[in-house]
Amino acid sequence: MHAPVHPRVGSRQVFAIAGPAMVANLTTPLIGVVSTTAIGRLDDAALLGGVAMASVIFDCLFWLFGFLRMSTLAFTAQALGSGETRELTAILMRGFIVAGLIGATLIALQLPLAAALFDLMGGSEGVTRAAKSYFMIRIWSAPLALANYVILGWLVGQARANPALLLQVAINLVNMVATVLLVLVYDTGIAGAAVAALLSETIGFVLGVIVCRRFADGGLAVPRATLFDRDKLMRLLSVNSDILIRTAALIAVFLFFTAKGARAGDVTLAANSVLNNFLLVSAFFLDGLANAAQQLCGRTFGARDARGFADSTRLVLLWGLGFALVVSVLFALFGPALIDFMTASEAVRRAAREFLPFVVFAPLPGVFAFGFDGIYIGATWAREMRNLMLAALAIFLATWWALQSFGNTGLWWALIASYVARGGLQAARYPAQFRATFRSSPSPRLRGEGRDEGESPQGR
Repeated sequence: MHAPVHPRVGSRQVFAIAGPAMVANLTTPLIGVVSTTAIGRLDDAALLGGVAMASVIFDCLFWLFGFLRMSTLAFTAQALGSGETRELTAILMRGFIVAGLIGATLIALQLPLAAALFDLMGGSEGVTRAAKSYFMIRIWSAPLALANYVILGWLVGQARANPALLLQVAINLVNMVATVLLVLVYDTGIAGAAVAALLSETIGFVLGVIVCRRFADGGLAVPRATLFDRDKLMRLLSVNSDILIRTAALIAVFLFFTAKGARAGDVTLAANSVLNNFLLVSAFFLDGLANAAQQLCGRTFGARDARGFADSTRLVLLWGLGFALVVSVLFALFGPALIDFMTASEAVRRAAREFLPFVVFAPLPGVFAFGFDGIYIGATWAREMRNLMLAALAIFLATWWALQSFGNTGLWWALIASYVARGGLQAARYPAQFRATFRSSPSPRLRGEGRDEGESPQGR
């Protein structure tokens, strides 16, 4: 075992991780976007609706298993901070095993899963038929797509954000080229778009394994006893299950918001959809900073460096607040023009402008919602994050119920309340979590014992 690492935490480290992570986040939904765009060129409304519906399903389905990226990132950063470099490869391989098992289960259950999901979506017969064609092919990419989550988390967990970004770019470039060739040149229709997505995830996984092998200490071989260490597996299962429940609660907020907007009429639904693009843009930036929080807090947590952990928390939140202010000002200045660009309907434009102030304000509480998500994940305070997210979901539903007579305005206030609750509850709980975490083994630098930073506590 190598000596634990006590990194000096500064703004440069935050941006070295957050910058590439922000760009990588922007590439995440591109597979669905490219498929939708290519199919749209075929001038068949049913095919376009089908690929759009199926893409949304895959976005939500894979998002549900985002714990594979988050937990891998946190455990990797913690192992790096504690000097357990031999554990790094084991973390990667355990992630691959979990991704493979989940992906295989999704493939095995594809028929009942498709029936349930498309029945819930309620599309027309033609749209549903097209969506199922896409679904039945792309579902085979599930183990690979989830394994790519693991690779992304493993690389970012070691602060290797640039290779992670390049892999995401490669996946999307392959998808773009393959989709154009298969759909527009060889006229394979919606099946071609699904095959392109499958091919891009496959090539991304192969390239990812090659990159990981280069950074793995001693290759990717892991002794069986180390790989299946019972305590490590139980901790992995516990953290993943808690993050899964937290993510499901978060998805429930946005699905509920979308469903209630749809029931308010076509104009309201369209206006909310336009404004949701603003929320996605701010989320991409804030989630990049959350990735930085996961890595820096995970690494300082593993090193038992209380001061470094506190510095990481402070820097991420301060820079996040700065980004949020900039984004809010840009939305306020250019929001009306962007709305006009995204829709030609005057009714939708008027409705979107009416609710634009909510979008302008949302990034500010979003800083604490996303920032503390990253901090809690980095420290693997997953159970607490799960419980607080469930409380935030309850606050969202209670706010909507209390304000439902105000229609879409009440719905937007409920969404803002969920942002405030997510960040506020975690912020309120943070001091107690910090004390409980570092009381038993406080940082030598915090205690002022003055040992060298490279000295291992085991060697004292």
